[in-house]
Amino acid sequence: MTTKQATPDGSTGQAGPVPIRTAAEPGAIRGEGIRLGLLGGPSVFGVTSAGVALPDVGRALDAGPTTLGWVLTAHALALGMGTAVFGRLADARGVRFSLSAGGALLALGMAVCLGAPNLGVLVAGRFLAAAGSGAMVSAALALAVAADPARRARILGGFGGTMAVFGAGATLVGGVVTEWIGWRATLVLPALSLPVIALCLPLIRRAGTGSRRAVDAVGAGLVAITATTSLVLIQSPTLSLGAPAVSALGAGAALALGTLTWWTRRRPHGFVPRALIGDRTIVLTAVMGIGVFGALFSVMYAAPQLLVREYEWSVLQVGAALLPGGLIGFVLARRAVGSHGRGLFAATAVAAAAGLLAVGLSSGAAVIVVAASLCIVAFAVSQVVTTGRVATLVDPAVRGGAVGLLNQTYFVGGGMGAAAVGALSETMDPARALALVALLPPLAASAALWPTGTNGRAASGG
Repeated sequence: MTTKQATPDGSTGQAGPVPIRTAAEPGAIRGEGIRLGLLGGPSVFGVTSAGVALPDVGRALDAGPTTLGWVLTAHALALGMGTAVFGRLADARGVRFSLSAGGALLALGMAVCLGAPNLGVLVAGRFLAAAGSGAMVSAALALAVAADPARRARILGGFGGTMAVFGAGATLVGGVVTEWIGWRATLVLPALSLPVIALCLPLIRRAGTGSRRAVDAVGAGLVAITATTSLVLIQSPTLSLGAPAVSALGAGAALALGTLTWWTRRRPHGFVPRALIGDRTIVLTAVMGIGVFGALFSVMYAAPQLLVREYEWSVLQVGAALLPGGLIGFVLARRAVGSHGRGLFAATAVAAAAGLLAVGLSSGAAVIVVAASLCIVAFAVSQVVTTGRVATLVDPAVRGGAVGLLNQTYFVGGGMGAAAVGALSETMDPARALALVALLPPLAASAALWPTGTNGRAASGG
């Protein structure tokens, strides 16, 4: 059942999702969070697990290291954009619609990947699949924040913890699947989200049908162009782009950002609500997510390479060593509720920074494993704290879009962190590059502890 409420332009539409009434037992509530984590978790396989399979992809499709980078770059771009767009669609048309459309896109992309005869087709399939995978993430987040406020924190705890387990186990799963089945099977692992949709049907039925307002396609397009050009620009050294291409990307990124700023001022309730970016707490929350995701993506990019190349570990050994970090993250994510959540977030972020700094200043496989594990733990806690903050600040009618837009910011920030480490690794030891990334988590911790203030609920968007 949905209700009617006035929108900022004076029209009347259906309100956002009706709060999901969950069972009173804590175990049942956490079970819902785990289900939502199973829905969004396989999206992690699209980056970390796929990275394990890249050498086999290159040999099979006769592609060099430079062009192979697009397999991961395309996925990172589309995953972030899919999370934002499908989050907005969940607000406007309901979670059922966004999941159906995203699921179809994910299945189509996976089918293209399975039959891709060359790298270009494979990258296109990865782009489609990642956009659909973003719909799984945004739907899981939208359903979590639509829960009754008294139970939302426990659901987010289960969600964040499950996501941490996926993050920690992705390397191991990618290695096992690549070795036993083949690289194509590894690249389609995000499709594991599809059967979980059926497990979430009871939550979807109670999530409402959306406001039926039009989605700001122009704003969405400008966000996509800005994110794409910025991320590819940072990755230009590892992608071996020439000076003309880099100059064009820089000009395109600046033009897209300027146009997006103008459009946001003209359409205050558009795809990027002006009230959202004008709220200090929301901005600080974005900084929190970017700092932790930047550290996580960076260490998950560099750590397996260091362990395999410098210490002659197998991929399976790397994956097994990271699993305990995911389990610790699962436990702590369930504790990151209530008033002490921000403090726990800050503590885990500072610990992650210390681990990254230790990698740059010392040597040893154990140090690398601990640093990566601490980043995984901070990621798990961040999912609970940042999403919970947004849920309490944003108008229910646009929560899905706001959470999706922020998560796109996190994904792009994470991609930029990994890209920066990749670019720096061309001229220095990747371990030293990770020490530079250690600046990001303290920034996130500072944002978490910074005195907050809001301008009221973030207004609705389109």
